[in-house]
Parts: sequence; C-alpha cells; structure tokens
Amino acid sequence: MTPLAKQIIAAGQADHILNDWQLARLLGGSDERRYGLVNRALKAGELVRVKRGVYVLADTLRAAPVHPFALAQHLVPGSYVSGESALSFHGWIPEAVHSVMSVTPRAKSVNYEHERLGKFEFRRMTVMPGYFLQAVARHKLQHQVALVADPLRALLDLVYLRKLEWRGLGYLVDGMRIDEQQLRTVTWLGVTRLLDIYKGKREQMFVDELQRSLGL
Repeated sequence: MTPLAKQIIAAGQADHILNDWQLARLLGGSDERRYGLVNRALKAGELVRVKRGVYVLADTLRAAPVHPFALAQHLVPGSYVSGESALSFHGWIPEAVHSVMSVTPRAKSVNYEHERLGKFEFRRMTVMPGYFLQAVARHKLQHQVALVADPLRALLDLVYLRKLEWRGLGYLVDGMRIDEQQLRTVTWLGVTRLLDIYKGKREQMFVDELQRSLGL
C-alpha cells in the first residue's frame, strides 16, 4: 500500500471525498512532496482523481463505494440532486437512473463523465431569492451525505427545466411513470410550499392544477 493511502486510512478519512487543501493538511511538507505522493497513489490505482483537485480512495480501500450523490456535491458545490435521479431515489419512478442530475444556481450548466465513477449533469436554475433549497433535504448515504430534492420539488424542477405544461395526472402516471400511490400521498402543505420557489407562470399553474387534481 502506498504511503498516501496509509495516511488517509490512518486519519479515518478512507470514505471521504478529498480535495487538495485537505490532502495538504493531512500530509504536510512541500507541494512537491504532496504531488509526488498523490501521483504515486494514482499510478498504483489506490487513489482515483474525480476531477482536478478532487480525489477518492479506490473501492478496495473503502468501507463502502463512493455514493454518486455525495460525489455530485463535490463536483459542483452548492448543487443538489433533483429530477429523475431524486424521483428514483424516493421510489417515485421505477427506472434506475444512470446519470446523476443536479440543479445549480451557477451561471451555466455543465456535464462531467468519469469512466469509473459515472455521468453527472448539472442544470442551472433560477428561483425566488432565498428559496433555492426549499423542499431539499440532507440525506446520509453509506457514511456520506448529499442534498436531495423532495419528490415534488424534483418533479417541479423538471417542469422548469423542460418547460413542461400541465397535461393531467394521467400524463404524470403514464407518461412520466410516476407511481400513482406515491403521488396520492402528497399533502396540501407539500404542494403549496412549492408556490414560493418558482418565478414562472408555467410552474405556478402546474402547482395549482396538481393541487386541484389531487383534491387538496
């Protein structure tokens, strides 16, 4: 085992997602020494570079594989998981989602693809000031954490991003394959708190029609 991997494990950070600053604190010494230790661990396959300045230990040295949702938070800090990724996580759609979709308030959308860690897409979204993390919760995932949209927030984010018009509950169930029983668990409060988030008339109308169709 390389010295870097040994130090990460000894520090109790084997399951963490690490950046250059954290490695510098852990290793001490000069930048040249740190670069040498990092490159040696990369060549040995014990350290995986996620992107420039962000690393994880190989799965064989971790207690649990790095969770893609937690990884998404480090790829674009300030983002949260939404869309089909969040809907699948909550059991609202049956399909496994092979690309993690997140929402970011940053100036532009961006995609990442890693041959070992998967695909990630980040979509820019603007909402009412102070409401970007409304209906978004912190989840613990295999000793890691990630921000994930609640199901209704994930659905309305898709309405925003794809400019979806209201087409009835039937379209949500048959067209988007949303589980009807899950949809029927929605509460009046759960629907109405979405009204504070979005600026557009499309999203406001969608919320109103959803509320009416569910008899809330």
